[in-house]
Amino acid sequence: MTIETKPDAVERMAAAETDDPVVMLDLLRYRVQAEDGHGVDGMTGQAAYREYGKRIAELNPRFGGEPIWMGRAGDLVIDDEEWDIVILVRYPTRRHFVAMLADPDDQAIAPIRFAALADSRLIETTQLRPSPGRSGR
Repeated sequence: MTIETKPDAVERMAAAETDDPVVMLDLLRYRVQAEDGHGVDGMTGQAAYREYGKRIAELNPRFGGEPIWMGRAGDLVIDDEEWDIVILVRYPTRRHFVAMLADPDDQAIAPIRFAALADSRLIETTQLRPSPGRSGR
């Protein structure tokens, strides 16, 4: 089970010497029942994550976060992990994403995310570009 961010990965993102956009791939598995004590007592994990989603949607624009795709996870063709939801969010740069993680408003709502999720993966992705002189096929 993994829900906490890895400090070394966040440090590498903060130190990146590129201003390229980054797309964060988020794989989520809900708890059956949200953990108590995080302001979502009595909610299912899915309902608690919806509450977190509303709050992060208000925060994301301050950091350039733009959700570009969200959908239900289906059968895994490779491996045996199970996920409920897949989300892709684009940020203008890695530093925008890192700034959001350090923001007190994000830190204030993070416990709701932790209460809602049994497991997650958050993967930093960047778009590949064709090599010069190639058509990109």
